[in-house]
Amino acid sequence: MLRDSARGFLAEKSPVSALRRLRDTKDKDGFDRDLWRGMKDMGWTGILIDEANGGSDFGHVGMALVCEEMGRTLTASPFLSTAVMAATAIRRGGNDEQKKKWLPAISDAKAIIALAVDEGRKHAPEGIALKAEMAGNAFKLNGEKSFVVDGHVADSILVAARVEGEPGNKEGIALFLVDAKSPGITIERVTSVDSGNNARIRFDNVNATGADALGETGKAYGLLENALNAGRAGVSAEMLGIAGESFERTVAYLKERKQFGKAIGEFQALQHRAAHLFGEIELLRSLVLAACVALDKNPDGAGTAVSAAKFKACETAKLAVSEAVQMFGGMGMTDEIDAGLFMKRARVTQEFLGDAYFHADRFALSQKF
Repeated sequence: MLRDSARGFLAEKSPVSALRRLRDTKDKDGFDRDLWRGMKDMGWTGILIDEANGGSDFGHVGMALVCEEMGRTLTASPFLSTAVMAATAIRRGGNDEQKKKWLPAISDAKAIIALAVDEGRKHAPEGIALKAEMAGNAFKLNGEKSFVVDGHVADSILVAARVEGEPGNKEGIALFLVDAKSPGITIERVTSVDSGNNARIRFDNVNATGADALGETGKAYGLLENALNAGRAGVSAEMLGIAGESFERTVAYLKERKQFGKAIGEFQALQHRAAHLFGEIELLRSLVLAACVALDKNPDGAGTAVSAAKFKACETAKLAVSEAVQMFGGMGMTDEIDAGLFMKRARVTQEFLGDAYFHADRFALSQKF
């Protein structure tokens, strides 16, 4: 039922043409705020928030169904940054006052919160170098973050900082929730190849107090991983949607396009490629479901299942969009056909929160290979 309602809502409110409109008009937000409020009415913004704080507590399996349908329509929204990653971090690491302030605001679509982790070209949460140094009774944040999704429209920024130790060390990490308009914060919007939005954010002597910290200061790496794993599962589900939609559009074209007097889908070589892709998508579906079930049962022990899903999502989405472009022929490379838009989104999501190599390495280490 959730899948059907999500598919119907997004088909009406956020078809692929909505992304084209945002791109072509250079929308100042990069997403439709009416759509975001509509997602609130559908109950999606509170899908990972407990009922006491205004959510539905539907869990990660439900979250993934919504993300998959968003992938089918290339929906632009702050869902992953705010309703998935920020909500997870605050729910698991926030004190009572922080939960009471932020979780209902997220659930009511009144707050957008961006998670600022990475500082280089590749996803590397252990490599955090942005410093949080004690100055009197507060911390001073200094450093720079890159690829902060929805950072340009965020009301608050959940920033990972280092209070001690060196980059590469999991110890010494803290999470601070700071106002995006705080003195010393400079935000530069970056529009990616898929017309999505992220930001480079500079922190110059930004004040953060102990009341702004989530979890135990200096020991927040586990909490950060919880939030990232929820996001990784969500983006894996989105990539499942990208792959599934690309596959279905391609198969429809194979049935329609004719060469030598018959549909090109009748040629065995193309049938084999389509059958192979279908199998890969179904395998990815199983891995995404397994990751979300693991997150619902034991978030602290779900990392291996999440990495398996994200690895397979990177490989399968890449295969699906490449096959789509090839089978559509020359038209697949034009802006007139949506295949290219799915390819661009797949390329960005491959990198977001860890590429295939990053997650293959995590999986291998977890299995002591």
